[in-house]
Amino acid sequence: MTATDVLPRLTDRKREAIVQAAIAEFREGGFAGTSMDRVASAAGVSKRTVYNHFPSKDELFSAILDQLWNRSQALPETSHDAGRPLRPQLLELIGGKMQLFNDPSFMDLSRVVMAEMLHTPGRAKAMAERLSSREEGLPAWIRAAQQAGRLRADADPLYAAHLLMGQLKTHAFWPQLILGLPALDEAQQAQVLADAVDMFLGFYSRG
Repeated sequence: MTATDVLPRLTDRKREAIVQAAIAEFREGGFAGTSMDRVASAAGVSKRTVYNHFPSKDELFSAILDQLWNRSQALPETSHDAGRPLRPQLLELIGGKMQLFNDPSFMDLSRVVMAEMLHTPGRAKAMAERLSSREEGLPAWIRAAQQAGRLRADADPLYAAHLLMGQLKTHAFWPQLILGLPALDEAQQAQVLADAVDMFLGFYSRG
């Protein structure tokens, strides 16, 4: 292994250490209460190193938002299959989201972002617009199922996706995020998934 191989890895490790330290600091003190000095200290790097990676606190927070988005989109893609029943396809698709809600690191990221959204309405609007503009996955699947004549054509795919995911989040995301309740066990997860999909298909399916 050469020095040119080691340097990028060391740089990546430092960047990740900075991001993880920032997550902890933002969660504890919020955006306003977090300083780059504190992040540098928590990450075990110099302040200059932090600024080399992230020229401002806004860019550091943006990196956290990107990490949250990337985690939420890192699940295997499930394209609509016209030859398979809708129910098992939907269970697979939103089942991946359910697994994500049980990931402690994902929940930590979500708490950091949620806290900042609550404290700074302007930033909250910008973050919401940024995330919604990149929304795909489930809406794309619904759109394809509509084009295949299997779901109601008059439904807005994004709206329908929000309705379906809202049922999951009501039981498996918001209580854990806000109230600190434990993650659902496997039986509870299976029940929520099945009930959410059955209600969705009962309303939107064309039979």
